[in-house]
Amino acid sequence: MSHSAPVIHYRHVDADGVRVFYREAGDPSAPVILLLHGFPSSSHMYRDLIPLLATRYRVIAPDLPGFGFTEVPPEREYHYSFDNLASTVGHFVDVLELSRYALYVFDYGAPVGLRLAVAHPQRVSALVSQNGNAYLQGLGDAWAPIRTYWADPSPANREVIRHAVVSLEGTRYQYLHGVAQPELVAPESYMLDTLLMQRPGNDEIQLDLFLDYRNNLTLYPAFQAFFQATQLPTLVIWGRNDPFFIPPGAHAYKVDNPNAVVELLDTGHFALETHAAHIAQRIHAVLGHAID
Repeated sequence: MSHSAPVIHYRHVDADGVRVFYREAGDPSAPVILLLHGFPSSSHMYRDLIPLLATRYRVIAPDLPGFGFTEVPPEREYHYSFDNLASTVGHFVDVLELSRYALYVFDYGAPVGLRLAVAHPQRVSALVSQNGNAYLQGLGDAWAPIRTYWADPSPANREVIRHAVVSLEGTRYQYLHGVAQPELVAPESYMLDTLLMQRPGNDEIQLDLFLDYRNNLTLYPAFQAFFQATQLPTLVIWGRNDPFFIPPGAHAYKVDNPNAVVELLDTGHFALETHAAHIAQRIHAVLGHAID
């Protein structure tokens, strides 16, 4: 007997004065997995993972404000900070009435999702961190120009970040660096990210968020206390050749939660581009019993 592939729905919902775009698949009554993307991507990064998880779960992947197809009205006068991204996702979760969910966090999705977890620990059934950092030792040398920008957010240092990161070259680098088989990476992934970042004013949004990222580091102790207090079923699955979030950041999860399963993959930052099927299999195997 054949089973048809899960159908993915592409929806919008109004939350926090923002028109949030999200992808959803799976049985509406099934346990929820909330997928939170990172820079410079969107829920598009989960396009291969969603159908692999939706056989068993209700999978929801929103686009953060400033990314993808989420629309922020000018009159909203939105201030782009990680506190506010988390607040908007919190409103999104409330509008969808998600009272219990597993979190899959990547890159920017980690400080956003972990703010939600700290605020409402009882809602989170399990955690997947895929290159989602929560430890100082996880920050690689690639952060050097960004640290310079944090220390002195001058126009000159802001321009360095603009040219290094908010560009096609910078985005392609993030997708391809450390990937053993670059021919597995679909070029539309980094081209779509670049196109969306080139919308009028979006580069300034991204530069504001890079500056604000320093405030995430001050919350790392709170995130770590959450791991320690909850001992949440956790899968840390990481592209080990990521220049931004390096393997010590993956191993550090076991310090606060010895039960965390840590697995390093021979790929880069965007591990799903090359390892979606494997990551899905590991989520089912490691966390399947825990996601309720």
